[in-house]
Amino acid sequence: MLLAEGRVMSRRFAGTGLLRRPGTRFTVGGGAVPVPSYDPDAQAYFDRVEGPSGDDQSLEPEVKTAINDFVVGCKADGVWAAIKASCILAGARTLSGALQPLVGAAPTNFNFVSGDYSRKTGLVGDGTTKYLSSNRANNAEPQDDNHNAFYVTAAPTSGLRFFMASDAGPTTGANNFLQNTDGNIYVRNRSATYNNTLASAFILGFKGFSRDNSATYTLRDNATTSVITRASETPSASAIQIFDRGTTPPHSPTDARLAFYSIGEDLDLELLESRVSTLIAALEFGINTGLAASDYDADTVAYVNRGYAAGGSLS
Repeated sequence: MLLAEGRVMSRRFAGTGLLRRPGTRFTVGGGAVPVPSYDPDAQAYFDRVEGPSGDDQSLEPEVKTAINDFVVGCKADGVWAAIKASCILAGARTLSGALQPLVGAAPTNFNFVSGDYSRKTGLVGDGTTKYLSSNRANNAEPQDDNHNAFYVTAAPTSGLRFFMASDAGPTTGANNFLQNTDGNIYVRNRSATYNNTLASAFILGFKGFSRDNSATYTLRDNATTSVITRASETPSASAIQIFDRGTTPPHSPTDARLAFYSIGEDLDLELLESRVSTLIAALEFGINTGLAASDYDADTVAYVNRGYAAGGSLS
């Protein structure tokens, strides 16, 4: 069967000189477009999201491309196998679709409704009753081989706000990530003792920690890696909560908006951050424009997303 070259329509961002990167569109046999081939793990995720327990309808090709690129990229970086429980809380057409797991068990939804969900920016808490149980026990990973990570697209209001945590208080072996009443970010990894990051200004984006030894763990926040000295303790058996802390939430849930979370074994947080940040931007770009972000450089993607956020559009 011969490929026939088709005409490519350039698209210009309203009020600017921004043009689509040159390319060629092909059709097969005068009309049919080849079905793309996806990574098996990405395809399994699409099947869950598009199935009757999820969106019950198909995702757009540009959304699938963004997610497939994320999965393939994580595998190339060597971080995919360490992810044991994860949800992309964006991209899907519905809240039910967004709560289909990328990896591991599906989370249990406590009180989130469809109006809390945005395909572009994720799921927003209310600071009182809404949270997810990851259904992943804190001790599912070894004491000195674990990570927790998430991506924030809208900051919380002031006060005690837990983003992701296993336990409600100074519990032996807890994993906690929170904003305290002083506005600083506090973290625990396999410990009853907090570390205060002294980050008085909340920064959106990727946050996480990872441990590969008994004496220290790494913290990733504001695109910076810090090494924290804190001896590990036997991990608690509580399930890790998203938007809150265990063991019987709600306790101090966050009203931030989150677009991704990951739980699992030790991994390179900087590499995961790069992949997650690219994923969230690509999903927003694809939903905004109907185009695949992989056809454009990162600065163009960010610029177009800012334009849409300000009320612009492609024409």
